[in-house]
Amino acid sequence: MTLMQKVFWFIALVIFPATAYLSYIYWQPGYAFAGVIGLYVLVGLYDQFFSQHTLNRLYPVAAYMRYALEYIRPEIHQYFVAGDTEELPFNREERDLVYRRAKGLDDTKPFGTAHDITQTGWLGASHSIVPTTVREETKRVIVGGEHCEQPYSASRLNCSAMSFGALGAHAIMAINKGAKLAGFYHKTGEGGFSPYHQQGGDIVWQIGTGYFGCRTPDGDFEPAAFRERATNEQVKMIEIKISQGAKPSHGGVLPAAKVTKEIAKIRLVEMGKDVISPAAHREFDTPKGLLDFVVKLRGLSDGKPVGFKLCIGRKYEFIAICKAMLETGILPDFITIDGAEGGTGAAPVEYSNRFGLPCLEGVSFVSNCLVGTGLRDKIRVIASGKTATGFDIVTKLAIGADIVNAARTMMLALGCIQSQTCNTNLCPTGIATQDPRRGRALDVEKRHHRVASFQQRTLESAFDMIGSMGLDDPDKLFPHLIWRRGADETNQHFDQIYPTLAANALLEENIPAAYTENWELASAATFAPQL
Repeated sequence: MTLMQKVFWFIALVIFPATAYLSYIYWQPGYAFAGVIGLYVLVGLYDQFFSQHTLNRLYPVAAYMRYALEYIRPEIHQYFVAGDTEELPFNREERDLVYRRAKGLDDTKPFGTAHDITQTGWLGASHSIVPTTVREETKRVIVGGEHCEQPYSASRLNCSAMSFGALGAHAIMAINKGAKLAGFYHKTGEGGFSPYHQQGGDIVWQIGTGYFGCRTPDGDFEPAAFRERATNEQVKMIEIKISQGAKPSHGGVLPAAKVTKEIAKIRLVEMGKDVISPAAHREFDTPKGLLDFVVKLRGLSDGKPVGFKLCIGRKYEFIAICKAMLETGILPDFITIDGAEGGTGAAPVEYSNRFGLPCLEGVSFVSNCLVGTGLRDKIRVIASGKTATGFDIVTKLAIGADIVNAARTMMLALGCIQSQTCNTNLCPTGIATQDPRRGRALDVEKRHHRVASFQQRTLESAFDMIGSMGLDDPDKLFPHLIWRRGADETNQHFDQIYPTLAANALLEENIPAAYTENWELASAATFAPQL
């Protein structure tokens, strides 16, 4: 031990405790002042001679002010610096709208828009001189093709995938009770069909690469375990998760320390071992293999609707699936398209920022491929990725979706404040945490009403807009009705930005130029490009 280390420990263990004790016993200002000075000297000496941080060595004690300000910077920016329309992923105006609709408060706005509607990239819709109202029978959608024995009537807005584990038990229960109250489905996420999902709301059971809840100890798919859960009356549809927008083609690890007895039972995994979610499925590695898996799950679930979810990356890979559908005659009942702007509890920054197509572009591409192969009227398309308002729903339906999913705004309806601490287990609202104390703070009986209110009022807004556009059926929406402001100060309609294909256009001799290369690269037998 060096001389300076000896001095430091002498001050730390003798002088400072003695000064603090005398100050406590006699409460003399001199002792108290000496205690403060002693603490300052103690911290300063430690910083200067032992700290691993350069700032602390150069600026002893004072450097902690920088760390403190950095620690509270997100909150300072969120509450005192950022304007109502500046933040991402959801700005204050969007969050406030979700909160007000969830609480049943007035959601109107006085004095006009706070946005510059002439800015490049601004989206808008074309209203009609002869508005109407949306017919009640068009507000829900039947999901289920000719091979589906138990078709499902779905709401136009539903809750996207959020696993138990990413969200706490009370949050899952509140969302599912809200789903029951408002009549929409609640997707489980790949973490399994937990008891907390079983509050009476309709369930879409998502099967990810880890096959949680339907797996062998080695991680393979287990048909008997799947059937046991899939035939539950509450489970209405099955979704195979291929990829998600926030981290496409990326697996994950749940450390052994976080695998509680309860999570192990729900996911059918072993305690004391890391739980691996592979990047790819074991059950299939070809387009035809995916469709065979669809058939397998449909049979094991007694004919419930089965589909798959993916974020579009290499376009020829999706076209390969379309070719496999044509060759085999096997069709999924639905396809969910997740956008790169979608959220997650935790993802590598590069994946969130750089991988995947945005939702609108992905939905347009998928819908066009299905139209071009003559399959569109047999398969439902579901859009997922950042839905906060009725206009978000309208744009997704207009570009080619039948149904829309939302996840983060359901969390906002529960009380999420966008603190972006989902990956720390320290969620300040008790939603995205497995901490029992924090989780219990969320009142299920009160908050599930807010989830239902947000879903219902946001849908009402969407239907009002569709009626104002002169349509009585959401299925009558088409891309030309949505426009985006261009850099040349003109409005480009969506059918100019995302050109639509004619029916069977990809089956004809002269394939549209925008699809030619990807069509030639695609094969029903493999996801590899045919070079």
